[in-house]
Amino acid sequence: MAYDDFKGRIREGWEDTLRGILARARSLGAQAVLAFDLDSTLFDNRPRQSRILREFGAARGLTPLGACVSAHWTRGWDMRAAMRNCGLSPEQVEAVYAEARAFWLERFFTSEYCLEDVAIAGAVAFTHAVVRTGAQLVYVTGRHEGMRAGTVEAMRRCGMALPGEGVTHLIMKPTLRESDDAFKREAHARLGTLGQVIAAFDNEPMHANDYRLNFPEASVVHLATDHSGRPVRLLEEVISIPHFPGAL
Repeated sequence: MAYDDFKGRIREGWEDTLRGILARARSLGAQAVLAFDLDSTLFDNRPRQSRILREFGAARGLTPLGACVSAHWTRGWDMRAAMRNCGLSPEQVEAVYAEARAFWLERFFTSEYCLEDVAIAGAVAFTHAVVRTGAQLVYVTGRHEGMRAGTVEAMRRCGMALPGEGVTHLIMKPTLRESDDAFKREAHARLGTLGQVIAAFDNEPMHANDYRLNFPEASVVHLATDHSGRPVRLLEEVISIPHFPGAL
C-alpha cells in the first residue's frame, strides 16, 4: 500500500467507535486492558526529528536545515524527503544522508531528545478517559528502557495519564538492540496475563495486524499518522482514525 493510502481508510463516524471502546471498558472495569503504542500513536515526534536535523545543519553548515519544522516531515520518518522539503537539492541530500542518519541515530533514541515530543490531537484527554473507566491502560512501546525517564517526563509535560498511577503501565524494550516487531509480539503475551485485551492502538500497520491476529475479540485501531513505510496491507477488521476525538 502506498504511503498516503491509509488516510483513505478513515470512515465517517470513527469517533463513535472509540466511544464504544470506552463504554466496553467501563462495563469490565479493571478486567479490561487497553494497549497504546507511543510514537505516532499518542506522541507526535516530528519536533524531535526536526531538532535533530536543525542541529545537523548547524554542525555541517547546511543553512536550509536550520529552518526545519514538523511540516517538513511529509512522509513519516523519511529524512531524505524532509531535507528536500527544507531546501536541499536531491544531490546535496544524497551526499550527506549517511552522515545525517548516523547523527540522527546518536540522538533520536535518548531521553533528552524525546522531551521534544508533543501529543497527538485528543490523545491526552483519551488516556484520562480510559483511566476513568477503571480499565488498565498499558503503554507498549518500542522505546527502550534507557528512554524511560525522558518518556515519563514527556508524558508529564503533555498531561497524559502517567505509568504507576492506578492501573497504568509502561512496557518498554530492555535495550535498543531488540527488534521492535519481535518485542511487540512478546509483549502481547504479557498483556494477556493482565486481563482481557479489549482494544489496541498502533500507527504501524504490521503491529496493528499482529494485535488483530493475537486478540481477535479486541477492537484494533490504527492511527493514520505516519509509519515506517513498509508495504504492509492493514487487515480489513482494523479501524483507521486520524487522531483522537476532540470531545468524549
